[in-house]
Amino acid sequence: MADEKYITVPNQITEKSFAMIQTEIDKLDPNYTFVSPIEEQIIKRAIHTTADFDYMHSLRFTHNAIGRIKHAMMAHGTIITDTTMALSGINKRQLDQLGVHYHCFIRDPEVRKLASEKGITRSMAAIEVAAKLPGEKVFVIGNAPTALYKILEMIKENRLAVAAVIGVPVGFVEAKESKDELVNSDVPAIAAVGRKGGSNLAAALTNAIIYNLDLIK
Repeated sequence: MADEKYITVPNQITEKSFAMIQTEIDKLDPNYTFVSPIEEQIIKRAIHTTADFDYMHSLRFTHNAIGRIKHAMMAHGTIITDTTMALSGINKRQLDQLGVHYHCFIRDPEVRKLASEKGITRSMAAIEVAAKLPGEKVFVIGNAPTALYKILEMIKENRLAVAAVIGVPVGFVEAKESKDELVNSDVPAIAAVGRKGGSNLAAALTNAIIYNLDLIK
């Protein structure tokens, strides 16, 4: 079309979206303030991805999770997701440039075998397999509350060490409860309290950190 009346440049679309998000935040809560520039970027990207302004209030950041995630990335650690959808949404080109590894084990034959033998979910078995990886680990959970419970259980048993957990499983059965347990634990975490979340949100939160490492002290 010679006289296009809509934005076609990706960066301009994103910039306009973020400007519109700030305008809406000002309307919804004129006194709302962000704790830090990096939390602002994370919360706005969550809203940008979901069009849900509840994330202004439902995202929790505990025990310097953002700083721990940056440290893990700078140390060429590994990001482990609970779903292929979450992994597909993360900017792997940026991770490759940083030398960060990434995996989703949900379809791994060892995971299928372990889940069958133990009578547990594949999401839980995937955590056991991921625990064997060397180096710093960041878990990104957008779908499976059982994965969050397994992470917390293995940490308590000294069978797993994590840099941080992004925990935002969506749904009704144990989704809220698992995130509450994560937030109330000693594990550095970014979590969305309540029922809302999802793999798309998990990827968005991860990308927000990847894109704004310079804001993290």
